[in-house]
Parts: sequence; C-alpha cells; structure tokens
Amino acid sequence: MKPDKEKELEKLINDAGDNKDLFNDLYGDLFGGNSIKPAGGSDGKPTGGSDNKPGKNEGSVIPDLSSEDAALKQATDALKEAREMLGDLTKDLLTMPGKNTNASPKTSEKADKGVTEGDPVAAGSGVQTVTEEKSSAAKEPETDPMEELDSLIGLTTIKKDVKELADFVRVQKMRKDQGMKSVPVSLHLVFTGNPGTGKTTVARILARIYKQIGVLSAGQLIEVDRSGLVAGYVGQTALKTQEQIKKAMGGILFIDEAYSLAQKDDAFGQEAIDTILKAMEDNRDNFVVIVAGYTKPMEKFINSNPGLKSRFNKYIEFPDYTLDELEAIFYLSCNKYDYHPDEDAKKQIRELLKMRMITRKENFANAREARNLFEEIVTNQARRVAAMKNPSHEDITTILVEDLYEPADDDKGSKEGAGAEDPVKEKAVIEGGSKEEPGTESRKKE
Repeated sequence: MKPDKEKELEKLINDAGDNKDLFNDLYGDLFGGNSIKPAGGSDGKPTGGSDNKPGKNEGSVIPDLSSEDAALKQATDALKEAREMLGDLTKDLLTMPGKNTNASPKTSEKADKGVTEGDPVAAGSGVQTVTEEKSSAAKEPETDPMEELDSLIGLTTIKKDVKELADFVRVQKMRKDQGMKSVPVSLHLVFTGNPGTGKTTVARILARIYKQIGVLSAGQLIEVDRSGLVAGYVGQTALKTQEQIKKAMGGILFIDEAYSLAQKDDAFGQEAIDTILKAMEDNRDNFVVIVAGYTKPMEKFINSNPGLKSRFNKYIEFPDYTLDELEAIFYLSCNKYDYHPDEDAKKQIRELLKMRMITRKENFANAREARNLFEEIVTNQARRVAAMKNPSHEDITTILVEDLYEPADDDKGSKEGAGAEDPVKEKAVIEGGSKEEPGTESRKKE
C-alpha cells in the first residue's frame, strides 16, 4: 500500500474499534465476539507475511488487506455501522422519561415531516406534529345537534317528540350515573310516513344527540335497506347483516322500508330480522335500531313478530310537508346555490308546487319534489344563459318565468310570445298531471 492509503485505512479501523469499545462499555456483551480490532499487533501494523493472505490476521474482520479497495470498504462499513448505532443510542437516551427530545436529529426530522400520532419519538417529545396541525385546521367545528334540529323546516311535532325523548334519556342516564334507580328506556324507534318527509335527516341528528348525552359511543348513522342485509344464499344473510351491525355499533342502524324483510314465506328476510334482534339484545347499551317506512306496512311489519313488537314501542309519525314548507325548502336551495327568481317567477313557482301536490301520486316525494323542481329549473336556466354571448352576473343568477318549463322541440325559446301556453299548466302536463285549476284541491282530497 501507499503510505497515505495505509494511514487512512489504519485511522478508519482504529475509529471503528474505538466506537465499538464505547458501545461495549454501555451495552455489555451486545456485540458478542464480533468486535472489531485493529488489524495487526499493538503497533497497528499488519502481522501477517508479505503476502497478507486471508486467515493470517486472526481477530480481524478484514478478509484481504492485499486489496486496498476491499480493506477500505470494510473499514468504512464498520464505521458507518458504529455511527448508526450511536444515533440509535442517542435516540434511546433522549426518549427516556423526563428527557427532552428536541436535541435528537431524528426527532427533528420526523417533526418536520409530520410524525403520525403514536410515534414513540413524537410521543416522547410532546410536540404537536404538522399532520395534526393541518387536521385540526381543516376540521370544521361540529354544530350542536339540537340547533340543527331546530333549523329544519317544518316537522314541529317531530322536533317536540325528539326533544322529549332526549330529555327523558338524559335524566335516566344522570340517575344511573349517580347510583339511583332508572326507568328502563328503549332507544329503538319506528319512523313512519311518506318518502321525503325527513326521516333519515332526523335519524342522523338523533344519533348525534344520543352521543352527546352519552348513551352512544360514536354517534354515526348506517343506512341500509333489504338489499344491504339479505344475501342470495341460505346462511349468508346472517353474515351480511352482521357486517352492517358491526359498522353501526356505537351508533344507529337505520333500516329503510323495513317491512320488505317480513314478506310471506321469506326465510332470508326472517334471518336478517333474527340477527338484528339478537344484536339489539346483546348490545343494548351501545346500539340503536330505527326502522322506517310507510305507515300501514310498518304497523303490519312490527306486529308480524313478537320480538319486534316488544323492542319497538316508540313510534314517530312524519307528516307530509305543507305548501308553505315545500316553498321554503325550494328557496333554501336557491339561497344555498346563489339563485334569485324574479317576482313573476316566484308566483309561478308556488303554483307549480301546488300543482304537484294536487296531482300527487303514491310515490310523491315531498321535500325531494321541491329539490327536484329546483334542479329542473336551474337546468333550463343554464340552457338559456349558455346561449348568451356575454352573460352578466345578474343573468347567471336570475331565474325567469321561461326557465320554469321545458321548451317544445319545435319552438325552443319562443314561449315569450303572446300565444304561449301558461307555463304552469304546461309544466303540469309534462309532469303527468292535468290542467285542472288549483282550486280543485279540496275535491281531490275528498
């Protein structure tokens, strides 16, 4: 070897050996018999013959000093290993109770990158991570469920029922927490009424109320129907139903059109019912079931099974929305998406809603009818605005009477003329209704 190379090699080997000695002092026999020793005798010079063949330098981890590159690489690897171990030692010392981890290079690096919750280094430092800060900033403040319930349009009797139920549950829990006797209360409910009357919305709010009171641990709502519970083969329905129950544990399982599970000679539906009833019994302190559907079919469903009848003893009926309430729901969508009907359009919108109520069919969707009408109108408005060359802000946000109906294929956009049909009546025809005057509503109901 050249003199410079020999000196560099000897320095690397000695440094590695010194670090190993330090670790041996700290960790005892952790490194066993593989500790690195300087190649050669006490003077640091090779002890082998002039050929320096492998095996002549006993105790050395360097297999062949005749190769300058191999020897240098071996010593460098040993020093690198020693430095890594020194870094691990530093981390261990700094993460001990009462130690400050701010001095740890690895801790600083992880904090800069956003250490996840549960990382031992970050946990020891008590430093809030970047990821947690971003999560806190992005999370919107949760609204009070009672305030959200009060903000719903209509549903006066429903709000009263829910508040009474919440107050009763809250007081019974207070009595139980203080060691007093509490009246047994079933949290399971039956929601009856036509579609679009707010059953799912109220169920979601009720789940949060139960969590706020402390009778549910999570407060989520899992919404399913028959297809989400029943499988195609015997034995699979119980497994499929149990999956939904597991998702809803700590919250509410909301079963829409639950009466479809109790059809005649339906073994699959009965299997789902039996699985749900067992879960209700086994997890009565942290699992709530709400079944929902049309009023008469739901009464038949509950009475079809003694287990159902004994567990569901609280009914909440959701009435249809009034015309004023449907109109308020329509304008709620307008305000949310920044649309402004002009005065003539407002008058016609009310008449359109009234016509839909008069000609309502069995599947009349209440609140969804108002939202569907809104979507139809803004679609028509978009078609009109898109045909303009340079629409203004007012053009984009204003809803006109002509936006309330679909133009005929052979006369698109020409309904402004004097011979145009009444858009309210034309819209009613398109929706499958009739041209009868709104005043016939009372006769229709009779």
